Amino acid sequence: MTEAEIYTFIAQRKLGVLSSVAKDNSPQSALVGIAVTHQLEIVFDTIKSSRKYRNLVARPACSFVIGWEGEQTVQLEGTAQELDGMELARCQQVYFEAWPDGPARQSWPGIVYFVVKPTWIRYSDFDRSPPLIEELAIPA
Repeated sequence: MTEAEIYTFIAQRKLGVLSSVAKDNSPQSALVGIAVTHQLEIVFDTIKSSRKYRNLVARPACSFVIGWEGEQTVQLEGTAQELDGMELARCQQVYFEAWPDGPARQSWPGIVYFVVKPTWIRYSDFDRSPPLIEELAIPA
């Protein structure tokens, strides 16, 4: 899979399962609305009172599973960063294109935006025989 094909796959989906690590090192997962940049960064919003917010601020390593229809998924590991300044504006533009109702949520108390920059990506398609499983090289 090329970066462009991975981008298209992710961009066609609205939801992903985000996994983060709690203070006691236990895993925690949440379904979140996502958007993707052309650099394969995942953008999402949350509120400061959520478990994922506390986890990601303290321990930014996280992972996503995106897609499950037809046994096709992208697994993505990366580092989360709470957004501000120019990066916030850049990523909000991408997010609001995917989620036109996103600007209305800006009035929510404690809303914040994160970007996850990938360090590892794997595409799997178990709906074919033999299955297709490919990892994408992420430039350092």
